[in-house]
Amino acid sequence: MAGRIVLVVGPSGAGKDTLIAGARAGLSGDARFVFPRRIVTRTAVAALEDHDSVSGEEFATREAQGAYALSWRAHGLCYGLPASLIEDIAAGRTVVVNASRAAIEMAREKFSGIAVILVDAPLEVRAGRLATRGRESRSEIADRLAREGSVVPQGAVRVDNSGPAAAGILNFIATLQALAAG
Repeated sequence: MAGRIVLVVGPSGAGKDTLIAGARAGLSGDARFVFPRRIVTRTAVAALEDHDSVSGEEFATREAQGAYALSWRAHGLCYGLPASLIEDIAAGRTVVVNASRAAIEMAREKFSGIAVILVDAPLEVRAGRLATRGRESRSEIADRLAREGSVVPQGAVRVDNSGPAAAGILNFIATLQALAAG
């Protein structure tokens, strides 16, 4: 069976990292799933994000050397997915990654097996989560939320993450398992 890449997208504060971390733990014994770490030109806050941080210069060097299966720019940052995921897809695994909606078309051009999961939550829930992160001021959060549209990418599977994290994780895992089943 052919593998696939699952791009997990959604607005800030929707809980993408929480759901991915929960699925990684919940599916740790299932070899069908791989959760590679992104490379981002921003320092990770360990409790909130799961990525490897590099400088802009290091990112560009790695990109030129072919270290990324997919890379894109969004919100003034550079994002990359490790080239090793190509082997995982070829081996029939489902590769689950936190991505930007800006990367969807590039991924569709590069990979034949692609699925998109849109994680969403109501505006007030997302605002509260962003405030808890503590990375932005109240006005910066308001600006971020105002910029984000509610566009649903074509063919995306929607996962509501407005309730307790445990419920969202179970729903997310069930969605991943259904996608992996075909």
